[in-house]
Amino acid sequence: MTQELPHSTPHPLRADARDNRDRLLEAARAVFSQEGLTVPTREIARRAGVGPATLYRHFPTKEALVTAAFADQLRACQDIVDRASADPDPWRGLCQVIENICELHARDRGFTEAFLSAYPRAITVVTGRDRILATIADLARRAKLTGHLRPDFEPDDLILMLLANKGIQLTSPTTQLAASRRFAALLIQAITNCPHKTPLPPAVHLTGTRGRPAG
Repeated sequence: MTQELPHSTPHPLRADARDNRDRLLEAARAVFSQEGLTVPTREIARRAGVGPATLYRHFPTKEALVTAAFADQLRACQDIVDRASADPDPWRGLCQVIENICELHARDRGFTEAFLSAYPRAITVVTGRDRILATIADLARRAKLTGHLRPDFEPDDLILMLLANKGIQLTSPTTQLAASRRFAALLIQAITNCPHKTPLPPAVHLTGTRGRPAG
């Protein structure tokens, strides 16, 4: 009689390995957020205080690191869209999506690049993005039926919105968020099909403000 082998279960990481992984993710989020995804993995390892071999043991590819680094942001983005989709007023839900996603992406340049498929082999990010965009497209379709959303709005305009929002790169995080909020308000007014317009957030005075070049 053949003895059945017990099911194998993944072994939990040792405390020092968990600490190294956490430091790598913290460094990756900080670097990607400030400088985008082009930063070499060796630089991330250096900032985390570990060697490249340690990084590759936890994250064999850069795509794996990107996916793990932005897992929380992707879940937050999905939560924003799910809450908006459940709103009985689809126009209000769409406006909330635009406002909240612009703010989320303004806080993290690296997440925007990952979301826009700078690393298409980061399957979790790409799959999550496609689901998010499909939900927003359905929300936009329903918002058109209410008469609030202009009929020529297309789901691809959302990608255009994120690309434009990504271009807001200022040295002050507070100014960055303020500029992104005003941009979102201007965008909402541009796509509305109703004559009534709500007041804009305060203008952001950018003259003399040193920004970083986009890209």
